[in-house]
Amino acid sequence: MNIVTITGGQAVTSSLAIADGTENEHRAVLQLVRTYLADLEEFGRVAFEMRPFETAGGTQKREVAMLNEQQSTLLLTYMRNSDIVRAFKKRLVKAFWELAQRPASDPMQVLNDPAAMRGLLLNYSEKVIALEEKVAEQSPKVEALDRIAVSDGRLNLTNAAKNLDVPPRRLIDWMIANKWIYRRAGGSGAVAYQDKIQSGYLTHKVYVATREDGSEKTCEQVMVLPKGLAKLSMLVPQSGSGAGRPPQGDAASGARV
Repeated sequence: MNIVTITGGQAVTSSLAIADGTENEHRAVLQLVRTYLADLEEFGRVAFEMRPFETAGGTQKREVAMLNEQQSTLLLTYMRNSDIVRAFKKRLVKAFWELAQRPASDPMQVLNDPAAMRGLLLNYSEKVIALEEKVAEQSPKVEALDRIAVSDGRLNLTNAAKNLDVPPRRLIDWMIANKWIYRRAGGSGAVAYQDKIQSGYLTHKVYVATREDGSEKTCEQVMVLPKGLAKLSMLVPQSGSGAGRPPQGDAASGARV
């Protein structure tokens, strides 16, 4: 698969190519694009398109983001700098560079607007300076994601929200809407879905609490494991858009988790 192609007169890569090259789920890469869309669009509009793909149940469609050189390079700086991600960064830079160096007689260079194609040959140093400034601006976020990925211990939902820099209510609503947790009958707390426990994302903490009358009761609390915190950091919106919230009736129930 060519990781860089010409679309609309511009060299681009796709969120699918990035997901494949970095060995991430495409849904997680697409969510990262949406989380940092404002940053990415400082280097041009990000195009989204629906592409067909074959499944056992027939042809379906999925949304794919198309990113230019600056956008894709910036997006990769927001990922944890693993060996796989670093290797793909080098492949991507090389692919963009090789495409830009193709002779004008190459059919790929004349399929679309020549003026748009000449944009590939803009002063490289200007692009590097712009990217370095953006990376410096976002470096605290990147470092925070790395700390999340290597952190030890469990966090309750409130502390997990603080680590992710989102309001606890938003994190809880997102986790309910996306089937990470669900409310107990009667609204007396939250429970983790079994698949999230088996994936190593969540667990339960069992403890004994004292009632007002002095008697004791056994309680259970959802805890976020380091692997789950790293996963949530890639998925939970931070923009305040309210994406992923459950219906208003659930959000307003005031259930304590």
